[in-house]
Amino acid sequence: MATLDEKPATADDVLPLALTNYGHFTSMRVDADRTIRGLTLHMERLARDCRIVYGADLDTGRVRDHVREALDGQAGPCVVRVTIYDPAVEMGHPADAENPSVLVTVRPAGKLPPAPLRAMSVQYERDLPHVKHCGLFGALHARRAAQLAGAEDALFVGRDGLVSEGGTWNAAFVDGNGAVVWPQAPVLPGVTMALLQQHATGIEHRTATVTLDQAKAMAAAFATNTSIGVRALSAIDDTELPTQNPTLAALRDAYLSIPGEPL
Repeated sequence: MATLDEKPATADDVLPLALTNYGHFTSMRVDADRTIRGLTLHMERLARDCRIVYGADLDTGRVRDHVREALDGQAGPCVVRVTIYDPAVEMGHPADAENPSVLVTVRPAGKLPPAPLRAMSVQYERDLPHVKHCGLFGALHARRAAQLAGAEDALFVGRDGLVSEGGTWNAAFVDGNGAVVWPQAPVLPGVTMALLQQHATGIEHRTATVTLDQAKAMAAAFATNTSIGVRALSAIDDTELPTQNPTLAALRDAYLSIPGEPL
């Protein structure tokens, strides 16, 4: 069930998302003990993006209340998506969107870690990449192209030839020395990415430009987001990549050891 400002959402409530799709969101994995890794970072993202998208302040305490209400009766790990949008917005007058509401949806979470992922490089650059917005057409079109070609998802490469991110995930690589290389490119500042950089102690993290050829020559590659944690990439295009790597194992352990924050 979807709730809008703690009330059951109707078809009319969500119609603006289907017709206009102007809004932003965050997705959070909720563990069985009702805690969320990086909850503070997710709330900071929502508040930051709300100022960018709507020029409005967001009451994150109210958001947390809505999430708690939506989780009532839910069992087991799940993924909560919080979408911020103005149900009254019209395509011709987006400047009038100034009263954002909180839509909360819940779905079951998969097991961690998921199976390795085969990616296909696709030239694509997201609009306003530093915002987790609802404009997913381009990313999903790239994902569809990758799946039709036999891969599972798309790895974005900009017009400059540099790797940036994946369909709905941050991409990173492990070099020959065991260091993690995060692409220097316009990307979404991912919560899981930030948590790994903060908590995966003993592992060198650096940011650098990564060409597609360099990506394929790395010792390992992986995807990160709240739903998948650390997911190895088994291939980029026709280049097979190792999925067993000491740094990948250490990153997974570090992520799973991060204590969740109570709602």
